[in-house]
Amino acid sequence: MQAGAIPPALEGRNVVATAQTGTGKTLAFLLPLISNLAADPSKGVKAVILTPTRELAIQIHENFQKIAAGTGLKAAVVVGGLNESKQLFEIQRGAQVLVATPGRLEDFLNRKLVKLGSVRMAILDEADRMLDMGFLPAMEKILGRMPEGRQTLFFSATIEKSILPLIGQYVPDAVRVEIGTTTKPASEIDLHIYEVESGRKLGLLRHLLAEDAGSVLVFARTKHSTDRLATRLARSGVKATAIHGDRTQNQRRQALEGFKKGSYRVLVATDVAARGIHVDNIEQVVNFDMPQAPEDFVHRVGRTGRAGQKGRAVTFATRQERGAVRLLERTIKAKLTPMPVPGVLPEDVPENAPVEAPKSHAPKGPSLEAIKRALQAQPKPKKGFFAEKKKKFSGKRKMFA
Repeated sequence: MQAGAIPPALEGRNVVATAQTGTGKTLAFLLPLISNLAADPSKGVKAVILTPTRELAIQIHENFQKIAAGTGLKAAVVVGGLNESKQLFEIQRGAQVLVATPGRLEDFLNRKLVKLGSVRMAILDEADRMLDMGFLPAMEKILGRMPEGRQTLFFSATIEKSILPLIGQYVPDAVRVEIGTTTKPASEIDLHIYEVESGRKLGLLRHLLAEDAGSVLVFARTKHSTDRLATRLARSGVKATAIHGDRTQNQRRQALEGFKKGSYRVLVATDVAARGIHVDNIEQVVNFDMPQAPEDFVHRVGRTGRAGQKGRAVTFATRQERGAVRLLERTIKAKLTPMPVPGVLPEDVPENAPVEAPKSHAPKGPSLEAIKRALQAQPKPKKGFFAEKKKKFSGKRKMFA
């Protein structure tokens, strides 16, 4: 990817590049960007990098800071969920590069807090994902505020028909760079599938975790199921955390950093983490729930087996999902290797498993058995006792009627 995209980008050409995840797209646009801007490091926004998620924006910003050290170039992160005042302060200090999500940058434009009239270079990273997330109007507004003569670099893992009008309008006369196939996982990834009942998925996951000691990225379908699965794994003694769109930016940052550093062995995520989140040496990816679309499968499993390393991707599917599995295999042009489900799996930890109460040093009261014996020893009421009480009560009721 870098060999194909960097030369035309250095020449100032527009570039449309696609490749599998883990092939080095980030450096393929950061190196030309820094090279082109380093000749004129004067203050003012000269480049914008648009990304679909906060995590990816923060990650690109960190990479930029490492590579651009000593050049005089500065970048500001413009995303939701972080302190707005700090972002504006960095822009006002003269940041030449904005690494932004479309929603927050559009908000700044609407409030006239930032100007893009001096932008010389625009980069769209994971552009198809931004369209999936409904950012097309924001992207069109942002690109429309930039000079027409700017250079545009368009990077994505997949290009669907919905993207073609955007490319034609905003990335004219582009050099096309295509590395490998964008609809098939990397050949370094072993693809396995287990047909398993929904109620046995957690036991199977715990079985797989017991077999290997590496880090594991687990994908669940919904935010609720993501939290629930992480909690149940933690109850069983696995160091696990969750990441999804409803968590605060600080929670998402702590989860991702903890996973990167090894504080958590398992990161349970929705598809918000399927693209752009780069964590080295993920042992395997587990699709606890089948992905909604074959394209999501490619991005999920692309979190392992990166940069030529071996990886493993495991998918759980029920008998009712056999049709979806066949469609997936036809789309990615690859066969998922069936794996046998062990007959005996670790027992699931109940969601409401009681927490052991702290031991008390207070004197113990009478036992339950002692209380039962005392009750049995009490004299029984005489025959007709309750009938007599009922008769007296009925007489009083008639008196006050």
